[in-house]
Amino acid sequence: MIIYKITHSTTYIYETPVAVCHNLVMLTPRDDGNVRSLSHRLTIRPTPPISARRKDFFGNSVHSFSTEENHKQLTVTATSRVQVSPPNLPADETTVSWERVVHALKEQQDPNWLSVCPFQYDSPRVRRNTDFESFSKESFSPERPVLAAVRDLTTRIYGHFKYDSKATHVGTPTEDAFKLARGVCQDFAHVQLACLRSIGIPARYVSGYLRTNPPPGKPRLIGADQSHAWVAAYCGPDLGWVDVDPTNNCLCSTDHITIAWGRDYGDVAPIRGVFLGGGHHQLLVSVDVHPETEQPPS
Repeated sequence: MIIYKITHSTTYIYETPVAVCHNLVMLTPRDDGNVRSLSHRLTIRPTPPISARRKDFFGNSVHSFSTEENHKQLTVTATSRVQVSPPNLPADETTVSWERVVHALKEQQDPNWLSVCPFQYDSPRVRRNTDFESFSKESFSPERPVLAAVRDLTTRIYGHFKYDSKATHVGTPTEDAFKLARGVCQDFAHVQLACLRSIGIPARYVSGYLRTNPPPGKPRLIGADQSHAWVAAYCGPDLGWVDVDPTNNCLCSTDHITIAWGRDYGDVAPIRGVFLGGGHHQLLVSVDVHPETEQPPS
């Protein structure tokens, strides 16, 4: 178990004053199976006169705010403390076959059908097709245990794709990233979502933080951690959702801290909104994920 302090600061510096801005912020850690939010504070400068909090359709915390005074800089800082525990997963070979998971959902026999079906079909940025299905089938052979198949697909995406921050942008279609076989964590996650959904496995996009460790002998740099994205695959009612990270070829554990989940990136963008004025602007982002306490498993 690890307790983290997380500081995520986003600053917009505008060329000319912004007269009006309306924004949605999704930076509050959510409680899930192995993450527990201990505290959270959102600081906005200049302080907005209008703000509100709500839960979205997927249960993520959303903070909205509006500012109607001239400003040339906007800073949004989220400070959180969370407790993260490792997942308790069985051996791959003890899980049910992936066909049984898909069949139970198709026949609406799975008790979680209503809550998982939004993640089984197309979304604005992730659309099923035969290319994704064909790529998946090498991992999802007949009667293969669902967890083993999901992990194998994760490994194959990691091996087939190259991390390249210059190959894509935030709006690159998933089909294009798949053909390029290059991209960033968002692209890796979108491709795996498309592959899983194309064979009937529900899968959701997870945004959060990844603790990074410096090389031996090097100091840990403040702000060197980063926002990250990965995938949760539904593996049946007994196992539930299993988080996997195709960018790093691993099951997610205590280094991964969930903020929000949705159908794709569009549902969980950390900050989005509109503003009037500003001209050209500069965006500065700093993320620090600091472990306060770390306890070995008992």
